[in-house]
Parts: sequence; structure tokens; C-alpha cells
Amino acid sequence: MRITVLGAAGATGRRIVAEALDRGHQVTAVVRRPESLAALPAGALPRLGDARDADTVAELSTGQDVLIGATRPAPGRESDHAVTTAALLAGLARTGVRLLLVGGAAGLLLPDGSGRTVLDDPQFPADWRPVALACNEQLALCRADSIVDWAYLSPPALLVPGPRTGRYRLGADELLVDADGVSTVSMEDLAVALLDEAEHPRHHRTRFTVAR
Repeated sequence: MRITVLGAAGATGRRIVAEALDRGHQVTAVVRRPESLAALPAGALPRLGDARDADTVAELSTGQDVLIGATRPAPGRESDHAVTTAALLAGLARTGVRLLLVGGAAGLLLPDGSGRTVLDDPQFPADWRPVALACNEQLALCRADSIVDWAYLSPPALLVPGPRTGRYRLGADELLVDADGVSTVSMEDLAVALLDEAEHPRHHRTRFTVAR
């Protein structure tokens, strides 16, 4: 497959690029700043590009099989998330390329049957609230779109570096927890789940989640 990854130098993006390369895919790894090029995994085609620009998105997706968005707004720039998502949807509407987005967990339903979301939990960290709201807006923009074949991957509560086990559980709109109430997955296994979705699409215009 020919895969473009936006946000390729980030903690999650680098692992997605590495997983795709390990599977033998042709990967175009896109970053916004020249100083980020050195962080890209060897074997990827490095490109500079701004995901907030629909023309750039259209150019970077032309001839590709899937575009993966793994960008993350800088603190204080959370509004960039909506701008980027709108540009992704507008650019991909021109090329017909599938979109896989790494989003946020705050909009997932708590597994207690209350109907509340992760963001509604009184224990949700206040300093995470701006990016959580931005991720919820990101998903809302996707859900309002009727053209692009998108899938939105919400991570569990804890997404941390760790071993690549190749094992994970799939869910839909509810936060996945284990028997001890822990909701986590390694970034490496999140990349596995995302590439599995790229190779064998199961989710179309919907959100899904994973956990260990």
C-alpha cells in the first residue's frame, strides 16, 4: 500500500510510520517543520507539508491508498485541530483517498452505564480539557462529513510507549477497561491496530477504540 502519514515525527506518528514500513508499505512521512525531518524513521519518503491546508492535503494524498492523520495541536493552539480536520476532509474529498485519524479518548462513554463521557468524569485533569474539547470537535467534523471514507481511532485513557505485542481489543464508543479498571495500550500496539484497519478496513465513517 501507499500510505501518507501526517504528524509523522510525533510520538504516535513515528510508531505508525515504523509499523507501516515493517509491513512493507510505501510510506510518505509528512512533517511541518524542517527540523523534524531528522526524527523520521529510515525508509520513509520525507516530505514537508502543512496539514491545515486543503491544497497540500490533496497533493500529498494523490495516488495514495490511505492518509493517516496523527497530528496533535500544541498547547494553546488547540483550535488548530478543527482547522486541520476541515482541511483533511476538504482535501481528501478531491482525491477520494481514505482517511484514518488518531483522535482522543475524552468523548468515549464511561463503562459504568451512566451515559457520561470520559470528559464528564470529575477526575478528568483540567489541563487536558482544552485538547479533549478539540478532539471532540474533530470527531464532530468527521461525523458531519458525508463524502470522505473516514475512520476515527480513539485511544484508551492511557497511551504510552511500550512493547509491541500485536494484541489488542476492539471497541466502539465505550472506553475499554481491563478487570482492574485500567484502560491502556502501548503506542506500538495502537500503531498495529491502525495498520490492521488500513489493510483490512472494518470501520467506515465511524469511531472505534482499542485497549490492551
